Amino acid sequence: MKVLAVDTATRACSVAIAEPAGLICELSLRSGQTHSANLLNLVRSALAIAGTEVAQIGGLGVTIGPGSFTGLRIGLSVVKGLALALGRQVAGVSSLHALAHPFGHWPGLVCALLDARKGEVYYNRYDMGGHGCRARGPDAVGPIEQALTGIHEPCLFVGDGARLHRERIIAVMGDCARFAGGWQDAIQAAAVADLALSAFGRQQAQDAQWLAPRYVRRSEAELAERSRRAARVPAGGAGSAETAVNVDKFPADC
Repeated sequence: MKVLAVDTATRACSVAIAEPAGLICELSLRSGQTHSANLLNLVRSALAIAGTEVAQIGGLGVTIGPGSFTGLRIGLSVVKGLALALGRQVAGVSSLHALAHPFGHWPGLVCALLDARKGEVYYNRYDMGGHGCRARGPDAVGPIEQALTGIHEPCLFVGDGARLHRERIIAVMGDCARFAGGWQDAIQAAAVADLALSAFGRQQAQDAQWLAPRYVRRSEAELAERSRRAARVPAGGAGSAETAVNVDKFPADC
């Protein structure tokens, strides 16, 4: 089965076509334009270079976050559209897992870091080795110091967040800090494709309509709406306690 994989989680845009035997084609672009201006052209070019008709694609893979909210929505929209048109399933892949996946040769801990702006990073830690790339916990967001807490062993730091906070990481970690090359800071669609193929092999892909982004951090719009709702809660008075309880009952995605 051939898989078409897409990554738009960061400033770079990447598309790959792969099959169980290996990678067929990968194209990446960092142009400064929005991904909507280039993604479909990259998909068409990858299919042409691979000599593959879109109908020959048996499944799709896409990074679902964390990362740029706008970038993730663009990638998900294109992949879901293709999946629905072709009647194919999709494997959603963590952006941080895809970032760490190519470093399976590293005999220890890998910490994937993506710039989350606002002085924070998206992060996760992965144990590499014979059992593959295994996350130590869920994807998270916070200051770089939070991402480093509890690491007391040699660790390979990867991603644009590692480059951005390199001096601070060295100050905290000292000789235990190792860094991937600058050209390895971007997520590779080839890694997304490999993880997607594994998900299909485990029958963990899903129908496109159930695919949703995993932002990890709330959007500005969500935070603003939450603040507006909190501001409408009466201060004091007999009804304030019950009103406050109702605010706490809002769904997590409000």
